[in-house]
Amino acid sequence: MAFSVKSKKSDKVYYLHQRHQQLKGGHQVTLYFFASQPGEGAIDALPEGYEVSENSKTGLPLLKKKQPV
Repeated sequence: MAFSVKSKKSDKVYYLHQRHQQLKGGHQVTLYFFASQPGEGAIDALPEGYEVSENSKTGLPLLKKKQPV
């Protein structure tokens, strides 16, 4: 089952996805994003070192790297 987050503002459920992208310089990066429906690239768990926050204006979830303490 895909990792999901419920928006506090809109009560909508969003599902975490990942996609691997090849950059022009040849580097490979992993992109994380939330979508309203689980689809191709949906992942089951939050990546290590990341946390979920929410945009206070729109209610959309955001994935952020955890700040070192």
